[in-house]
Amino acid sequence: MTLYEKLATDIEALVQQGVLLPGEKIPSVRQAAQHHRLSITTVVRAYLLLESRGILESRPQSGYFVRARPGEPPIDLLPTRPAARPSAVDVSALVLSTLRSIRVDDAVPLGSPYPDPRLYPWQRITQYANAIAKRYDTWSVLDDLPPGAPPLIRQITRRYLENGLAVDPNEVIVTIGATEAINLCLQAVAKPGDTIAVESPTYYAMLHAIERLGMRAVEVATDPVKGIDVQALAKLLDERPVAACMVMPNFQNPLGFQMPDERKQALVELLTARDIPVIENDVYGELFYGDVHPTSLKSYDRAGIVLHCSSFSKTLTNAYRIGWALPGRYRERVERLKFLNTLTTSTIPQLAIAEFLRKDGYDFHLRRVRKAYAQQANIMAAAVRRFFPQGTRVSRPAGGYVLWVELPEEVDAMALYHAALERRITVAPGHIFSPVPTYANCIRLNYSSAWTPDMEAAVVTLGKLVATLQAREAI
Repeated sequence: MTLYEKLATDIEALVQQGVLLPGEKIPSVRQAAQHHRLSITTVVRAYLLLESRGILESRPQSGYFVRARPGEPPIDLLPTRPAARPSAVDVSALVLSTLRSIRVDDAVPLGSPYPDPRLYPWQRITQYANAIAKRYDTWSVLDDLPPGAPPLIRQITRRYLENGLAVDPNEVIVTIGATEAINLCLQAVAKPGDTIAVESPTYYAMLHAIERLGMRAVEVATDPVKGIDVQALAKLLDERPVAACMVMPNFQNPLGFQMPDERKQALVELLTARDIPVIENDVYGELFYGDVHPTSLKSYDRAGIVLHCSSFSKTLTNAYRIGWALPGRYRERVERLKFLNTLTTSTIPQLAIAEFLRKDGYDFHLRRVRKAYAQQANIMAAAVRRFFPQGTRVSRPAGGYVLWVELPEEVDAMALYHAALERRITVAPGHIFSPVPTYANCIRLNYSSAWTPDMEAAVVTLGKLVATLQAREAI
């Protein structure tokens, strides 16, 4: 056996053993040559051989990736087709119950909306916060007034610039997490009784904001790969008044898609032409699995209609709940509402995060997190396909850390939720992602925790519970 054939055989074995997963990028030719002490020519021949066998695939300017297994569809979810009728929103009670369930001692937190903190540098940020608190022996609430701490605003602005978007630092308003940013932005552009267009399914925090402010939601058809259907939205706008649109273009929770750039641009152009503001929730924007940072709706906004919201809760720590808004032409209104609603955002957490961003290798941290999530997404999806009954469909996340699972039609997600909780396993039922019971047979799973025997056992148990509920309904 030649050197390149041996290398090819070794890599193929790693794929078969599940060490290298479908969709995962393998070391570059140069890296592999250095690691195995082989010539670049030998590695290239090995990779080409694996490509010919259907084990690897090359992507221009990106490198080599493990090809999806034969017969494994890239995605098997169907586009949603909700009824385009405004609905009152009443999901907060169920969401609160779901969030409380994840606090059950020793429960497997598959229903959690939060990332596993073990991958995150919260201890380092806490050290910065403690040091800052000691340096400042006097403090005034006036130090916390909007728009926020200048060092943090400077770091946020730099981060956007590094990712290809020039942002005016005077536009940034620091908030108590992205949730407050979303609420303030919605309050700035709409009033009680107004109708807000949302994706279907949509992130429950956005439904919360609509519910809290006494507004109505209307769901728009959404593709599980490409996001909100712009043509369906245009038709909806022709038929009824809509005050604003709320979307998650990048790694939407719960579907995990990344809206293509051309669809993002089309959406912004449509809403600009109709003079309708759009609130963009981009909390997962840094958690992409590809090689290039995704664009945002903000990148295509020339009229100031995009109110962009994000936070550090999903990338650094959720303990301090530091977020921000870029509200476009609504900036003054959002800043005033921030002052009227919560007055301030604590300065010490702002400065601690700014210090980390300035000193501690944010990009290195993010690369490590992204790699872990990409691997765990493949493992979780494969486990669901293996252990859940036939007829189960799963999303294919392009980023973030949640997986959307569509169970056989006859399975009630709430019944599964309660049965799983009895076995100390939490799931997020599909009911909380829509103002109407459209997703009664769907659940969302969190895969941010490392794959362990306990995690696998929990997924196996869920699969058995789904099969039991399915059989019960068939009687």
